[in-house]
Amino acid sequence: MKLQLVTVLIAVLLFPKTTALFAQDNDKYVFDKKIPIAGDGGYDYLSIDAENNKLYISHGTSVNIVDLNSEQVAGEIPNLKGVHGIAIANDLGKGFISDGKGNTVVVFDLKTFKTIKTINIEGKDPDAITYDPYTHRVFTFNGDSKNSTVIDGKALKVIGNIDLGGGPEFAVSDKKGLIYNNLEDKSSLVVIDTKTLKIKNKYPLKPCGTPTGLAFDLKNNRLFAVCRENKGMSVVDKSSGKVITTLPIGDHADAVAYDAETKLVFSSNGDGTVNIFKQLSADDYKSVQTLNTQYRAKTMALDLKTHKIYLSVAEFEKGTKKVVPGTFNVLVYKMQ
Repeated sequence: MKLQLVTVLIAVLLFPKTTALFAQDNDKYVFDKKIPIAGDGGYDYLSIDAENNKLYISHGTSVNIVDLNSEQVAGEIPNLKGVHGIAIANDLGKGFISDGKGNTVVVFDLKTFKTIKTINIEGKDPDAITYDPYTHRVFTFNGDSKNSTVIDGKALKVIGNIDLGGGPEFAVSDKKGLIYNNLEDKSSLVVIDTKTLKIKNKYPLKPCGTPTGLAFDLKNNRLFAVCRENKGMSVVDKSSGKVITTLPIGDHADAVAYDAETKLVFSSNGDGTVNIFKQLSADDYKSVQTLNTQYRAKTMALDLKTHKIYLSVAEFEKGTKKVVPGTFNVLVYKMQ
C-alpha cells in the first residue's frame, strides 16, 4: 500500500502537466455524424426537450423531430407556413411553435406531436419564442412589429403584448420571473418582468453590434450575447447589465450555448465555424477551439446530457438562398 502511494506521488511530481493536458484534450470537439432530414425548405432554431430526449428542428413549413437516443428521425409536425422557433414546456406537456409567416403560435403535445391548438396573434412575424416556467407563460418575439406577444400556457390564450422598442432576436428566461432579450437593431438587451409584462431594464451591449444569440449561466449570473457587427461574444453581468469582456468569434454568428458541467461556451457562426471557449471563472475565458463545420451552419442546440452539439445546414445554389434538393442535414459533433 505504501509503495503504491509513493508511486502515485512520484508520477504526479514527474508529470504535473499530464492531467491538465488530458482535461484540455477533452474540451475538443470532433465530427460525429450527419442526420439526413427530408425536405428542402429553409431552417432556423433548434430546440431540445431534455426530459423526453427529443430534438426539434425548424425546417420550412415543418418541424422535424429527432430521437436523441437513436439519433433517427422520429416524427414531424407538418402543414405550417414558415417556422422559426420551438419552446418546450415540460411541466405542461406542451410545445409551442412560432409560425412566422402565419402570425400564429402552434401548440402541440410533447408525447404524440399532435397539434392541440393554433393561436392567432397580433404581432407580426413571430420569430424567437420562449417559455417562462415561473409564470407558465409563453413569449413570442415578433420581428416585424418589434414587440412580444404573451400567451397563457395553461389557458392557451393571448394575454398581452409588450412593446420592445427594437427588433428582437434570441431570448432566455432566468426561471425566476425575468426574461432577457437581445434587440438586434439597437445593440441592446431588454429585461422583461414576466408577471407585470413590463420592461424592467434596458442595457447597452457596446461594443457589441447586432446581437443575435443569447445564453445563460444561471449559477454565475452571466449572459452570453453573440454579435455580428463586431464579431464578438459579450459576457454580461445579469444584475448590472455591464459587459464584462468581449471575445472574438467568427462571422455571422447566430446561436450561443453554455454547458454548466464542462464550463464550455459555444458560438455557432454562418462562416462554417463554432468558437468554443473555456470558462475559467465567471469573468475569465479562454479560446480552446475553432471547430470547422459547414458554411451557413449557424443554428445550434446543445444536449446537456451527452454534451453533443447539433447544427442545421443545407447546401445552396451558388449565389442564391435556394437550397439544393436533398442536402438538408443535422450535423452532430461530440467531445473527443
